[in-house]
Amino acid sequence: MAEVERTAAGSALTKLILDLFRLNNRMLTSGDRLVANLGLTSARWQVLGTIEASKRPQPVAWLARDMGANRQNVQRIVNDLEKEGLVAFAANPHHRRAQLVVLTEKGRITCEAAMRLQAPWASGLADGLEVTEIERTHRVMRALLHKLEGSEEAREEA
Repeated sequence: MAEVERTAAGSALTKLILDLFRLNNRMLTSGDRLVANLGLTSARWQVLGTIEASKRPQPVAWLARDMGANRQNVQRIVNDLEKEGLVAFAANPHHRRAQLVVLTEKGRITCEAAMRLQAPWASGLADGLEVTEIERTHRVMRALLHKLEGSEEAREEA
């Protein structure tokens, strides 16, 4: 196979991306274990957390956008959460078919329980790392995310 030419930054970013894939898989597995006793998975927890973090109830499409996820996958998870009584659907005054997703009391309690588990877990993972290094890494990730979201928007407009 022919060697592909990359800039030094492109090579460094490729290594980072490969490790990010591994890290994402390990985070999901660890998250699944962390919240399993609450009847959650990492995916369900992420949806619940996005709903809780929203300033007001949103339709599934907006939740998916905020998560950077596929609307159909988020819809499937929301439907499962609704069957378990963790979320409910409410009428959307702006769109008859796109119902709003709201946390139920059970969903709020479950979210709070997950966050009580997450706090010591995150602190343990961060142990030995410098806050400035974490913040620098976060800035790099946000910059990459911004570039990727901008290129996706450009493709959608074309």
